[in-house]
Amino acid sequence: MGKIIWHWLHYSELGIDQLYDLMALRQEVFIVEQNCPYLDADGLDRFSWHLLGYSGEKLIACLRVTEPGRKFGEPCIGRVVTSPSVRRTGVGRKLMKEGVKRTAELYPEPGIRISAQAHLEKFYGEFGFRTVRGPYDEDGIPHLEMLH
Repeated sequence: MGKIIWHWLHYSELGIDQLYDLMALRQEVFIVEQNCPYLDADGLDRFSWHLLGYSGEKLIACLRVTEPGRKFGEPCIGRVVTSPSVRRTGVGRKLMKEGVKRTAELYPEPGIRISAQAHLEKFYGEFGFRTVRGPYDEDGIPHLEMLH
């Protein structure tokens, strides 16, 4: 894996290939790998910024930041995903570090909220997130609401 090139784009700025890449990666992991049939196209992408991490031509990591008032009162980081090919290489940590930084720049107040898979509580805790609710079921997977 070479250097990661980050692209921070609002939905309205995404090119068709970038949109295809992020939908394909999310489906590969969240639907196929996790065997969780759910509607990924939930209507929130249109109201979100997207952080895309490319290594060469391949999208290896992405997340979205949904504007305040759409899912929660605060901005919400979600759809955090890395390609299986880069797992355990630190790419996920780079993605979250970059995502928290850019979200805080864009929305300095009132914090950042996430709905995290429960088994990732410690991971998100490394970035200053603390559990405020849960566990609860989301698409058959235990989740926690966490606040930064």
